[in-house]
Amino acid sequence: MKKRSLIEGTIICLLGVLSLTSCSNNTNSIKMKGSDTEVNLAVNLAENFTKLDPTFSIAISGGGSGLGITSLMNGQADIANSSRPLSEEEKQQFKDLNIAIKTVVFAEDATAFVVHKDLPLDEIDTETLSKILSGEIKNWSEITEFKYPINIYGRQSSSGTHSFVKKKLKIEFTNAAKEMTGNAQILEGVKADKTGIGYVGAGYVAHDPSASQGVKILKIKDKEELGAISPLDQSAINAGTYFFQRPLYQFILADSWEKVRPFINFERSESGRQLISDHGYYILENQKNEI
Repeated sequence: MKKRSLIEGTIICLLGVLSLTSCSNNTNSIKMKGSDTEVNLAVNLAENFTKLDPTFSIAISGGGSGLGITSLMNGQADIANSSRPLSEEEKQQFKDLNIAIKTVVFAEDATAFVVHKDLPLDEIDTETLSKILSGEIKNWSEITEFKYPINIYGRQSSSGTHSFVKKKLKIEFTNAAKEMTGNAQILEGVKADKTGIGYVGAGYVAHDPSASQGVKILKIKDKEELGAISPLDQSAINAGTYFFQRPLYQFILADSWEKVRPFINFERSESGRQLISDHGYYILENQKNEI
């Protein structure tokens, strides 16, 4: 979140020693692809890990959870970062390809819904949100005094966040929804559009004032007795009461497990857990420190 110069989807080689000029295929070289929700956190974790062990190089790219999982199937990645679980179809594909994988859940995330800072709306219930994203409600005048058509800024179908929101609300997105490539593009779209609404990883905006400047993070109401809850409310996340919270996954090739394990152990160390927390994500209390 603090490294706003990092462009989502761009491959970044994190080199452990200055003499190295590219990511290699040796036993201390890891390729990680997938979720845009996780990419900046993964970069920060990798940078700090390679400071501790400069024999490692880690190449990281985003592009969406689906791309990361496909890359794992194609042998183009050791780790697929994913903001959603594997689909039944993907599980069968791995089985058909005789590819064994291991699954690590290393943090929890919340999806935040954002609108332009000048929109007269601070909270929204899940029923109304469903109607907006599915296209049933098309104008802000139906829920506010703001008389403008609603512009939706979402993600491509390969995005784990797209799938997550769709499944949680049990909807099909309207064809009018704009398909953006990542969190940064969605935020920039909403900042420039007073009629816009979009969804991003809460961790992406939680600890970076420049990311959230110009937008408003909506509180979400699902159950009347709980009231409207912010995705930035740590106590609500710990209690599991925020509607759009989810685990973050790393799917790892079983054949790559031994070389990847030192990095996974770093994620689960006190230093790694602190970095995860600093990025606005939530630590799993039952997470083991070492595997």
